[in-house]
Amino acid sequence: MILRKLFISCLLAGLLLPTIESFGALRNLSHFQKKAQSFNAVLKVPDFDQTPDKIDATLDQGLAIGDKEGDAIAELKEDEASFSNTIAALDDLGYRVDSAISPIWILENAAPDAAIRKAATEALKKYEEWEVAFDFRADVYQSIRNYTKTSPQLTGEKAKLLKETLLDYKRNGFELSKEKRTELERLQKELAKLSKDFDTNIADAVAPLTFTAAELTGVPASFLGQEGIKTGDDEYTIMANITWHFLAIMRNASNEETRKKVKFARYTLAGENNVELLKQILNIRSDIASNLGYSSWGDYRTEVKMANNASTVLSFLNKLNSGLKPKFEAELAAFQALKASDTGDPKAKINIWDWRYYRNKLMKDKYQVDTEALRVFFPYDATLKGMFDLYQEVFGLKIEEIENPYRWHEDVTLHVVSDSESGEPMGLFYLDMYPRPGKYNHFAQFPIIGSRQLPNGQKLRPTVALICNFPPPQGDEPSLLSLDEVETLFHEFGHVLHSMMSQVEFYRFSGTSVPRDFVEAPSQMLEYWLESKEVLDRFAADYRDPSKKISRDTLTRITEAKKATVATTYSRQLLLGLMDMSYHSPLVASEDFDLLKESDRLFKNTFLPAPENTAFPAFFGHLVGYDAGYYGYAWSDVIAADMANVFEKATDGYLDHKTGRRLRKEIYSSGDSRDVSQSIEAFLGRERSMEPFLKKLGIN
Repeated sequence: MILRKLFISCLLAGLLLPTIESFGALRNLSHFQKKAQSFNAVLKVPDFDQTPDKIDATLDQGLAIGDKEGDAIAELKEDEASFSNTIAALDDLGYRVDSAISPIWILENAAPDAAIRKAATEALKKYEEWEVAFDFRADVYQSIRNYTKTSPQLTGEKAKLLKETLLDYKRNGFELSKEKRTELERLQKELAKLSKDFDTNIADAVAPLTFTAAELTGVPASFLGQEGIKTGDDEYTIMANITWHFLAIMRNASNEETRKKVKFARYTLAGENNVELLKQILNIRSDIASNLGYSSWGDYRTEVKMANNASTVLSFLNKLNSGLKPKFEAELAAFQALKASDTGDPKAKINIWDWRYYRNKLMKDKYQVDTEALRVFFPYDATLKGMFDLYQEVFGLKIEEIENPYRWHEDVTLHVVSDSESGEPMGLFYLDMYPRPGKYNHFAQFPIIGSRQLPNGQKLRPTVALICNFPPPQGDEPSLLSLDEVETLFHEFGHVLHSMMSQVEFYRFSGTSVPRDFVEAPSQMLEYWLESKEVLDRFAADYRDPSKKISRDTLTRITEAKKATVATTYSRQLLLGLMDMSYHSPLVASEDFDLLKESDRLFKNTFLPAPENTAFPAFFGHLVGYDAGYYGYAWSDVIAADMANVFEKATDGYLDHKTGRRLRKEIYSSGDSRDVSQSIEAFLGRERSMEPFLKKLGIN
């Protein structure tokens, strides 16, 4: 796409109390906007006070901006074309349209009013159709070509922007005949519509399951006591579509039939509608790739990523899978021994609904790590404040909560990030951290306003939203996070940091707008901080008795337990990556290709067999947006481990200021303004290495 949108989500898988700098009256946004002006910078937030009619008006206004500015580019005479009124103007157009539309993306995923969410979904369908049509405007492209005829001599960001803009047009078929482009445009519009329907079906899919207390033996009382879960005298309703509900059951319910029932419900979500939709989507993608001269959609999508082609991705995934296989089988054997002991059946089999439970049991029995018991060390507010304090110290930042003038829900808070030395405001972020009906049910950063340099020379600072679903407070008990959820918090806020510290000239290169197989790395690296006792001691304390910390022995056992089970969790990641690539390979063009049979084959050969008569791919949301890109989690984790290794060897470990400032400069600030390989090696001070990642996995 020439016009780009991006939100970063994490697969890992109410009320919000005051956090940082929130004692007394909060300062208002205008205070920081005036301060930004003194640095020749701009801070902005959109108006989230929307109605269905206002959403339509907002959309029409945004599209009108795009049409007007597109017309201005198209109407240039041949001798008038310059970098500023073609390439830069197109980048500016993308920023203006995305900024106008971004509040609608937020409302679609987080508005409490179903009518507003529905209106937002319909508006975004209209936007995506417009976006495809704009990308195929031959008159705009002609002005771009007129500029390239001047043989411009560009360097740095400008050269990169020109090169990538031209590649976008090539990838949209502008080197083909008009007739073929017309067909591509039709296919892209149909693909956009089907993709939106696929996403909507996932968002709308619900699976309430009722159980008795006996059927939920082992599930923590803190979970069962959450609002909306206890629905009768001896009745509990579990929503299999809500990730934290699903994980609570899969990790803790000792009743195998309960786990099986929840897993089956999860793996059939949206199946009635999305299986057929996905078939159509895959076929259209295959046709688009073929028309453009690519052997597969996988080759088409990876061309602009670090991997560059599908064969490189498959080689990476298959080699990693082969290397993990012996350890994965050994881990399954350990789980099987536990199940045999539980059931009294020496031939007991580990099924796909068992592995999380027995992984958790192994951590408890062998390593004495009770993940639920550790929650008392991570009350949400103290954990959030502790994370902020760490990032402020290491990266030279200041984070403050401020008055929130516009919000999509009363519990959403607004925060400003400033440079701790100069005081310059660097950006704004919203926090929407607890679940509610109709809300996006995973964890993601949503961009709202991207950083860039404005035509008048001012620096536009970014605004983003972090939308998450952590366990809400319960009565007098605060929200208590598991260690996995703390990792998720550190990870997702890493995406916010990537946006906040962006210092680029063009919108296209801002923040997290980096290749998809790198975008997770800066956040995955921050998860390693939680292996350090020095880091944890900064904020992890028993909320009932803050003098109690997590002991070094406990932390060692946590690390050992993770290593003892990492091949299982990573084999699942590789399964998803291989499924994604298989669905976007030349196989799809075959008449006898069956996506559910292929899914079952991959589950069986790479991980554990899927439950019979289920349709996991129908709920695999990453197949839209991350298509031919799921491998990026593993690819970027290799880079993340390498970057974390730099901190491990630094004088002050993960708290090393010098290393933190270098990471800020070379990785976060540069965004995609240069080849990310250059940024990575500039931070590392050497070529990349896979050794730290393999060490993490415990394999040679």
